Amino acid sequence: MKIIFAGTPVFAAKALEAIQQAGFDIVLVLTQPDRPAGRGMKLQPSPVKLLAQQYNIPLLQPETLKSSVIQTQLATFKPDVMVVAAYGLILPEAVLALPAHGCINIHASLLPRWRGAAPIQRALLQGDTETGISIMQMDQGLDTGAVLLKRTLPVELHDTTATLHDKLADLGGRCIVEALTLLDQDTLTAAEPQNDAKTCYAAKISKAEAEIDWTHDATHIDRMVRAFNPHPGAFTSLQGHMIKLWQSRIVNCSDTHQAGEIITADHNGIVVACGQDALSISILQKAGGKKLTAAQFLAGHPLQSGERFRKSTANHQDSVEG
Repeated sequence: MKIIFAGTPVFAAKALEAIQQAGFDIVLVLTQPDRPAGRGMKLQPSPVKLLAQQYNIPLLQPETLKSSVIQTQLATFKPDVMVVAAYGLILPEAVLALPAHGCINIHASLLPRWRGAAPIQRALLQGDTETGISIMQMDQGLDTGAVLLKRTLPVELHDTTATLHDKLADLGGRCIVEALTLLDQDTLTAAEPQNDAKTCYAAKISKAEAEIDWTHDATHIDRMVRAFNPHPGAFTSLQGHMIKLWQSRIVNCSDTHQAGEIITADHNGIVVACGQDALSISILQKAGGKKLTAAQFLAGHPLQSGERFRKSTANHQDSVEG
């Protein structure tokens, strides 16, 4: 069975590695062109490109798949199936129809829940107790294709987008190998159409929505801290400085305090009043600085009970490294 693989970031590279290790015949890898990144904004290859080069797999980096030239080039490989994972380019109808078994996608949610660009972050923000991987037969819609295989994963209490991403990347690799094995053996069950009535849309995360409103309850703000870790980072303002919060826990609080007010600040954490209950912040970061534990932060920035975290009057979060 000849496979074309299309993907770009680490999530996709995990799947490519799993398919390669399982012994499947990957005849071509598609990934996005090298992009500028880092302080020097030098062109950087994608994780998928690096892996393809490691295994000496033929590689193409087209700017688009809408060109008849690239479509003719893909056809010469005579693929049985194309596997797509976080590729980042739209597959036109001509490409979807090219492989004998079509194109199948590795999606990091339990479709039809969380179709779209940010399924992991949205699941955390919503407080979902489980997520998973869906192997989907692609069509021209946005994550609307019938589901070939689905596997669940529990969302742990302290999961962040970073930790959940890694778990789902590993699960995605196992799922696509399972699906390809069944497909190769002609034992893959019929795809199950999605129930559109149960659709949730996972819109792309904007930096603006990562700003903390302390009038919300502690549960909601804790979800923000976890969902926006590692990017863009939940942020707030303290003494006129932008602060990002990276780790927190919910604290029961029956006392009356203003939203954002610091209740206590010691080596155990900076406890901040919310609309309901409080949040104990254990890792945070000042603009231009490094991530610090509460104890490290307080050593250089003493805080007193009664001081307040506030919403900022300007959007400075880009000045915080991370």
